[in-house]
Amino acid sequence: MPAKFRIGKLAVIGVGLIGGSFAMALRKARAVGRVVGVGRTRRNLATALRLGIIDEIAVDAVTAVRDADFVLLGVPVGQMPEVMARIAPHVARHAVISDAGSTKQDVIASARRFLKDSLGRFVPAHPVAGTEMNGAGAAFATLYRGRNVILTPQAETSRTAVATVRRAWEACGARVFRLRPDEHDAIFAAVSHLPHVVAFALVGALARRRNARKLFAFSAGGLRDTVRIAGSSPEMWRDICISNRDALLEVLDAYMEELERARGAIAATDAATLERMFEAARAARARWLVARRS
Repeated sequence: MPAKFRIGKLAVIGVGLIGGSFAMALRKARAVGRVVGVGRTRRNLATALRLGIIDEIAVDAVTAVRDADFVLLGVPVGQMPEVMARIAPHVARHAVISDAGSTKQDVIASARRFLKDSLGRFVPAHPVAGTEMNGAGAAFATLYRGRNVILTPQAETSRTAVATVRRAWEACGARVFRLRPDEHDAIFAAVSHLPHVVAFALVGALARRRNARKLFAFSAGGLRDTVRIAGSSPEMWRDICISNRDALLEVLDAYMEELERARGAIAATDAATLERMFEAARAARARWLVARRS
């Protein structure tokens, strides 16, 4: 019978929704001993301490990673290079390092550049979970239950490190899969990054209209459901869009072509084309929902 999985000391760099929920889930599973957190604002870290997400506030990332068994980088992807460069000389020789970024090729490139001797113990990961809320106060222990986590290890990544990261996420209740980094970034450009850009753009377009206050006052479920994710962190999504630029531009172009088709049909009063477009989309959505339940 395999030994029970347990992390002695977990260092969470960036104790927000993702990093905080990871720590809480491991604590709930009794799979972690001590959790040390570091972040940019004392107020957020104080919240994490008060809620029992972390046991200790570290003064900086270097202090946090010393003698840690597992280091989770929960910062926006644009901050990964700086954080990796700072911690690389101080990470324990046995420590496993992972991230929770929504893009992978850029994070791996940063790891190759900055982690050096620790590169073989770095396991790139992406938990496909979240809400439009952020900060330690938004974290909860069941965020990852039944959700997917993607690992994109490289040829030089230690099998032991991969197994450790896999077991950590499984202890959180997640289902773990592996993809190539380029495949990962192309998929999530389409199913995650594009929807966020669309939501932000739609709210922005409405907010710039002269009657914006009246528009929002009379809006109902359709707008609310469509733009829920526009409440997400602008900093995080700015970094994701820039990091995954090429893949995102490709799917943005395809989406704009579809919008132009719809606009052309509306302008031409072409009801038949509109109905075919809408019916095809509804059928595709139904197939997707059935596949998700199976």
